[in-house]
Amino acid sequence: MRVLSLSTLFPSPAKPGFGKFVASQMMAVAARGDVELVMVNPLGVPPWPLSRAGAYAALADCPAESELGGVPVLHPRFRLIPKWGATGNPGRIARAVLPMVRRMHAERPFDLVDAQFFFPDGPAAMAVARALGLPFTVKARGSDIHYWATRPAALRQLRAAAAASAGMLSVSDALKRDMVALGFPGERIRVHYTGLDHAKFRVVERIEAKSRLPGLLGLALPGGARLLVCPGALIAIKGQALAIRALQNVAGAHLALAGTGPDEAGLRGLAAELGLAERVHFLGQVSHAVLPVLMAAADVVVLPSEREGLANVWIEALACGAPLVIPDIGGAREVVVDASAGRIARREPGAIALAVRELLMQPVAQAAVAAHAGRFSWENNAGELVGFWGGVVLESR
Repeated sequence: MRVLSLSTLFPSPAKPGFGKFVASQMMAVAARGDVELVMVNPLGVPPWPLSRAGAYAALADCPAESELGGVPVLHPRFRLIPKWGATGNPGRIARAVLPMVRRMHAERPFDLVDAQFFFPDGPAAMAVARALGLPFTVKARGSDIHYWATRPAALRQLRAAAAASAGMLSVSDALKRDMVALGFPGERIRVHYTGLDHAKFRVVERIEAKSRLPGLLGLALPGGARLLVCPGALIAIKGQALAIRALQNVAGAHLALAGTGPDEAGLRGLAAELGLAERVHFLGQVSHAVLPVLMAAADVVVLPSEREGLANVWIEALACGAPLVIPDIGGAREVVVDASAGRIARREPGAIALAVRELLMQPVAQAAVAAHAGRFSWENNAGELVGFWGGVVLESR
């Protein structure tokens, strides 16, 4: 098969750490050798002079083409209207992509158009596929459904893409149920779980992992201190404020926030206000090479997100032997299947603190926690994805 895959969240020379989980999936697909994959990563750039401001300047200067793990990646620009124009992005993406992919399709035809997110990628892929006379598929990951379905103009586009698609994927059964509730045809939705790099995310004995944190991250804990880790962008929907407030009721534990974002100043202020500044550590952006050590060092990984589909970081934490405390969102119950994987707790500081204390008082061996991640791998993920694509292509002929 020759597949054209559209993903607005994907690494580029301008943002090499952006969308690494999508890149891991696609590199596993390419490694199989039975799919010729072309990635299209549209970059939204606003009109001048905003195009030369901050991070937009790096996007504007990004090369038109790059390569990742043997996969060609194209970076066409589309006109971004910050704050107000998001629901128009699918149409602008399609217009930016079509001239290029028409030429490619005329030279060597594609068999399928794929979208790695439901919004804005799905409606854009629908327009591209119609222009090329090809079937298209769409994957739902979480916020691309839960957030955009709250905006009527986006929901109309989501439903249109769902109705026109040849097949859909969902990262969890829970997300599939949410899609069906929105009117998506459930008989064409298949659950497609995330993958995992077992060579990278693996158990390192917790005491050893903690001993490496001062050199790797400058994080020196008092002897015997318990460590809670909360990875993710510092934005409200990730719930770091809840984790900080919960720390008040977890005596002696330390909390490490791994990520950056606009809420950092407010979170620092909250920690100081609660008298927790010495027990809350802001690590900044933690590299993918160091993250497994941090996870292995964690006595508990706390992720009080407002919404997720099935978060990759849940699986990565388990693989390192760190039990989870997460809310009952998305595919949480498909991951925390029993008490040895962690706890499902309400998004409320008292409930989070209680769940953490239970795990600290009755610790589970890291190997037993890690066993819950055994069924996830990028090889399995890629095999299921290629099989899904192949079925769609056969049915379209």
